[in-house]
Amino acid sequence: MLSVQSNMTRLISCINGPTLNLLGDREPEIYGRLSLDDIGKLLNEEAVGMGFDVAMHQSNSEGVIVDMIHDARKNAAGVILNAAAYTHTSVAIHDALRTLSIPVIEVHLSNPYARESFRAKNFVSPVVTGSIAGLGPTGYVLALKALGTMIPSS
Repeated sequence: MLSVQSNMTRLISCINGPTLNLLGDREPEIYGRLSLDDIGKLLNEEAVGMGFDVAMHQSNSEGVIVDMIHDARKNAAGVILNAAAYTHTSVAIHDALRTLSIPVIEVHLSNPYARESFRAKNFVSPVVTGSIAGLGPTGYVLALKALGTMIPSS
């Protein structure tokens, strides 16, 4: 994964959940044709002009994602989170997010509310700063821009 980390006080941690490692191949009609690496490149291009560094992370394991959120408490100025399927099931991720005092923007490539009814349950939204859904990879860039308005410059 891409990782550019020259200024830890202005680090944005972009945490991605299960099956997002298959972006570009898995159901492109729903999730698009860009890979997670492609999205990381878009974020890093945007971040340079904003004075941020972006660290891309992905795991299919709920516990690893919880650890990534815990790491963000110490190392990041903000978080972009696509918890993917764990959005609808994980009290552990919900509880980890509650420990953060930095802004968190939730991102979904598709609109979960326009899909299967089980996707309407969301354990993430109640404990994040904001949510962006249904805008594809542009949602990640918009999340970064939103964080830029919330995080003081160093």
